[in-house]
Amino acid sequence: GIASVSLIVAGVLIMNVMLVAVSQRTEEIGLLKALGAKPRQITTLFLTEAGFLSISGAVAGVMFGYMTVFILRRIFPTLDFAPPLWAVGAAFAVAMVSGLLFGILPARRAARLEPVAALAGR
Repeated sequence: GIASVSLIVAGVLIMNVMLVAVSQRTEEIGLLKALGAKPRQITTLFLTEAGFLSISGAVAGVMFGYMTVFILRRIFPTLDFAPPLWAVGAAFAVAMVSGLLFGILPARRAARLEPVAALAGR
């Protein structure tokens, strides 16, 4: 339902941010490769960045969720809105997995850049 659509939209946004990062850092990637960085290291660099974006989004989402629960408890004191801890853990896990999955394409694109072309800005 709505959660699936939100997850896909968030993943596509992460992928777009990472693709922009790759295009803006083409010369940096070329320099790293010219200095001997292996494609796996470049991939790891961008997947780590995607992971941090995912964690940031998960933390913001959980904080927003707890803030919403706090407000709902004030409005409806007789109802219990406590989210189970497993749901919070699952949210973090799903955010990480989806962020890393959607970060694979930009990371692989960065790793495939040719050093000479990247240093030339192409």
